[in-house]
Amino acid sequence: MKIAYADLKATFKRVLLDLSFEENKAELCAGIFADNSRDGVYSHGINRFPVFVAYVKKGWINIHAEPALAERNGLIECWDGHLGPGMYNATVAMNRAIEQAQENGIGCVALKNTNHWMRGGTYGWQAAKAGCIGICFTNTIPNMPPWGGIEPRLGNNPLVISVPFENGQHIVLDMAMSQYSYGKLQENSLQQKELSVPGGFDEEGKLTTVPSAIIKTQRALPVGFWKGSGLSLILDVLLTAVTGGQSVKRISEREAETGLSQFFLCLHQNDYHEQLVKEIIAYTKSASPTDPNESILYPGERTLAIRMKNEAEGIPVNQKMWEAILAL
Repeated sequence: MKIAYADLKATFKRVLLDLSFEENKAELCAGIFADNSRDGVYSHGINRFPVFVAYVKKGWINIHAEPALAERNGLIECWDGHLGPGMYNATVAMNRAIEQAQENGIGCVALKNTNHWMRGGTYGWQAAKAGCIGICFTNTIPNMPPWGGIEPRLGNNPLVISVPFENGQHIVLDMAMSQYSYGKLQENSLQQKELSVPGGFDEEGKLTTVPSAIIKTQRALPVGFWKGSGLSLILDVLLTAVTGGQSVKRISEREAETGLSQFFLCLHQNDYHEQLVKEIIAYTKSASPTDPNESILYPGERTLAIRMKNEAEGIPVNQKMWEAILAL
């Protein structure tokens, strides 16, 4: 079934208001959940919404908390999210980094004691729309083994890099450190679809394309094997060193995936040498596709295509999931 964007957002907002969210937070959070679904990231849109509601009801998310500046070191600001809604905290932090960058050319906000930000790409698009280059990343619960290990000790720690591009067709890379994010694994599992390439290990320690098997073992495959493992580790180290917040190890000791650490960096200048960037995109796309029915896309291009399609035709939703949300 398909739902219009306005109806989806209104339903999310109604549930959040019923949970005693302030108007502005309900509007922002509902908008992000709806935007994620509109852009095809259902795993961090409609499919994630009931989990978010459950966290609120259990008191793991402080809906009345406000992020606040805790420490300043030159242009580096460290903020405390006070365990507020992750999407709200991340939006405030990125807005502050944008403000700094527009004033000084660079802005940096490190955030501790926050919660899941849902789709990391949201904040890359936020920076690009404001005319800034954006770089941001977060840590997570341990859900990926270090290369050569069995037990999960690393987070899949998503990394986002965005660059403003012509006519709002921004370049936005949004990637987890695992071959498939857990959201994508869940999405494929719900649709009973196998992965196109192995995404992790099953209970016998063998690489598998069955998403449910990977979710069960929590042994996602690091992207680039040992390189993804190392990148995940250094992102967690950087976050912890700058914020003094919870590391992946400390998050593992909590009752749920809360108290995360995040980082938001913005760069701003008047000229992003768009013609040179166009040359890069055109040169990349000039490669012959392996599938003649498919096109080579730059990061963010598929998102724009899905956005336009879903805005025109409605957002695909799982009927059982939608009925469950209506009942909240």
